[in-house]
Amino acid sequence: MNRTRVLPYALVAAGLLLWSALAMAGNQQEEPLANSVKSLMQKSVTDLAAPRLLFDSEQTAQQWLQEMSLRLAKRMPDSQYREDFLKSVHYEATRAGLDPQLVLGLIQVESGFKKYALSSVGARGYMQVMPFWVKSIGANEHNLFDMRLNLRYGCTILRHYLDIERGDYYRALGRYNGSLGKPEYPNLVVGAWRNHWHYDTPLKMNIASQ
Repeated sequence: MNRTRVLPYALVAAGLLLWSALAMAGNQQEEPLANSVKSLMQKSVTDLAAPRLLFDSEQTAQQWLQEMSLRLAKRMPDSQYREDFLKSVHYEATRAGLDPQLVLGLIQVESGFKKYALSSVGARGYMQVMPFWVKSIGANEHNLFDMRLNLRYGCTILRHYLDIERGDYYRALGRYNGSLGKPEYPNLVVGAWRNHWHYDTPLKMNIASQ
């Protein structure tokens, strides 16, 4: 009899854990920025360069794109949009010095790959960016539901938090989520990164100068 109850309880527990992560999603805290930091972040989010895969060869680029596309197909059925999304994730993550697979894990936890996700505290889009960032480092016309802008903001913000935390991903992820010091959110993101988006083949990325 006990066996018959294990699976339902496990599913409920998993569901509650995911719900709690989504309830916390995108609750970054607004903090004063040094002028030098603000200037760098402003430059980053206003860059209008077209996204592209930054690999050492076209072959490795296509291998990565094909593999990630297969994993994302159920969540994004439109193949053309999915390819554009993945190219944008790879470009924005790489130019910010982030692992694109980590960013995919973060998006999975933050928004479930929903473009128009809106949290209870007003965070928006794939990477659940808080609107105060537009006022702080962006421009009035920036729409956080725009796919490329959302990814650009999210990667720029996570890079900022990584710099503050001197490369400590767990603390940087905690800051990104507004739950610094609590393990649940960083563990969910790292778990998604390792279990769903890890790419086994070592890739040598050529980060083009911006």
